[in-house]
Amino acid sequence: MLLLILFIFNLLCFGSPVFSTSNPELESLLTLKSSLDPSSLHLSSWSKNGDPCGGTFDGVGCNHNGQVANISLQGKGLNGQLSPAISGLKHLTGIYLHYNSLSGEIPKEIGSLSELVDLYLDVNNLSGVIPPQISHLDNLQVLQLGYNQLTGSIPTQLGSLKKLSVLALQSNHLTGAIPASLGHIETLLRLDLSFNHLFGSIPTPIAEAPLLESLDIRNNTLSGNVSPALMRLNEGFKYANNPGLCGVGFPTLRSCPDSDHLGQIRPEPYGGGAATSNGLPRKEIPETANVKLPNCSQTECSKTTRKSSHASVAVGVVVVILALSLVSVFIFAKYRRTKQKLGSSLELSDTRLSIDQPRDFCRKNGSPLISLEYPNGWDPLSDVRSFNGFSNDVIQGFRFNLEEVECATQHFSPSNLLGKSGMSAVFRGVLRDGSVVAVKRISKSSCKSEESEFLKGLNVLTSLRHENLVKLRGFCCSRGRGECFLVYDFVPNGILLKYLDLKDGDANVFEWSTRVWIIHGIAKGIQYMHTSKTSKPALIHQNISAEKVLIDKRFNPVLADCGLYKLLTNDTVFSALKASAAMGYLAPEYTTTGKFTEKSDVYAFGMLVFQIISGRRKISNSIRAGAESLRSQEYVDSNLHGKFSEFEAAKLAKIALSCTHELPNERPSMDTIILDLGSCTNCYRSP
Repeated sequence: MLLLILFIFNLLCFGSPVFSTSNPELESLLTLKSSLDPSSLHLSSWSKNGDPCGGTFDGVGCNHNGQVANISLQGKGLNGQLSPAISGLKHLTGIYLHYNSLSGEIPKEIGSLSELVDLYLDVNNLSGVIPPQISHLDNLQVLQLGYNQLTGSIPTQLGSLKKLSVLALQSNHLTGAIPASLGHIETLLRLDLSFNHLFGSIPTPIAEAPLLESLDIRNNTLSGNVSPALMRLNEGFKYANNPGLCGVGFPTLRSCPDSDHLGQIRPEPYGGGAATSNGLPRKEIPETANVKLPNCSQTECSKTTRKSSHASVAVGVVVVILALSLVSVFIFAKYRRTKQKLGSSLELSDTRLSIDQPRDFCRKNGSPLISLEYPNGWDPLSDVRSFNGFSNDVIQGFRFNLEEVECATQHFSPSNLLGKSGMSAVFRGVLRDGSVVAVKRISKSSCKSEESEFLKGLNVLTSLRHENLVKLRGFCCSRGRGECFLVYDFVPNGILLKYLDLKDGDANVFEWSTRVWIIHGIAKGIQYMHTSKTSKPALIHQNISAEKVLIDKRFNPVLADCGLYKLLTNDTVFSALKASAAMGYLAPEYTTTGKFTEKSDVYAFGMLVFQIISGRRKISNSIRAGAESLRSQEYVDSNLHGKFSEFEAAKLAKIALSCTHELPNERPSMDTIILDLGSCTNCYRSP
């Protein structure tokens, strides 16, 4: 009877039946599915009889409490709309719906997701205004709404997002002024407002934001004096195609007519007036940052009161329904915890391991991409022989037991920690035969939950054999600890990154022949990945950077993490790309396609070539310009003091430029690059 009443109530209130299950989050997901994927072409795995946290819902990740914490559906071809039902997933920390074809407005209900950290809705067809309710997301760190059809002004309320580090609103139809309140976000690192219709001046608080590294305001109609405080951003400040801007110290800006009288440059204030100080007509700038609702008349307010009285009845019914739902959720959660405790105790008796051992490499309140939790029974190596198509002997030959791994690392002693990231930690270890290894420790929440897919990834990793790839010695998967360990050869001279941005006279400065040797070795490693017969289609690294190139004791370069993405969830892989994108390794086409190809690896290789010959981590426009005009003094490391080959430098500069061409079809293949590098072989030393 109760279910019938609920069904009738929903039918009367909402005009259509809702999915009725004992799991409120499942109901929200099913409603969300019908709006995101109205043709049911892409989310068929979202079933009313399924478990969202059972590992079968495509793109859904859960936290350790069995609550939906992540929706990751980027590049899925979704062509529906984002439903207000998203607000029913109260524990969401990440929403990744970029690179789709979603239309309609961004629901204001999204502002109720108090735990949300990342919101990626860029590269869609969303329209309407930016809901000011987004300002209620106190934990939000990344807000990406670029490449849509959004209109209206930028809500001044966004300035209350005290943890926001990235705000990207580029390529929309936004109008009005830039809210000064955005400059009050002390954590703001990147602000992209380019390719909109914004006008007015650049507010002083934004120019003086303490952590700001990148401000892109290109292709707007901004005007007024540019604060000299923005000079500190160097090339991180992009302002082209704003004819009304002026200032001193910026290469392509005209001087302001009144700058000599003022003695300093001040941003132009908002306000009316017939003309600006430079004679240009001033636009009236609406106070979009401080919109207040008009006072209602007595008649209108009385209507509102009557509506409120009717609404209170509906609210009362909803409260009763919610109470019943909470009771059922509490009972279900208690049953789940009891079941998990029972399962954990069984694991302890089988493995003699403590699953409560501290895991200091995991961030307790970090990115949702690291906090996903998959089924407790995750055990991909319980019976390798049950999976056809795998080389069982090979996989078995690579297996370590947990005792060996713990013994090698002295039970993962902090003194052996080499480094850590969001999804893993790397420890130095010594095996019983005396060989030194590096052990990468990965939580199961970062690994693929589908056992066959995980094993396919392992099969690829064990098949990779090349002198310029870090050698995998073996692996170990522990069900009791919920972790996987990859054991690699130890590479003693560390990562390439530490050899960049060195001071003159530093003992670690590479001589010229060593640099060319390293470039050639990296190229050979990538070529092997792209052409290896062990993986069809071609194996793409996806995350090449100076942190992924290790230098051995004979200064041979070896690529790390080759094929690792085959083991990891899409969310974890995507999280790892953030650092690469910030350093410029991510190919430009990824922003529109969301896909990797061999040519995206080639682009990253080109950036490495620039870094190695210049000795710099950040490749500036002046370095690229020097390479284009073959002015070696502008792109070759000054620490070499002229001890390099002009011919080889010019050859490498041309290779770097062709590899980093904006159009992927214009970039060479790795086979072609190896042939081009042949002209530099006269400087290769024997290893």
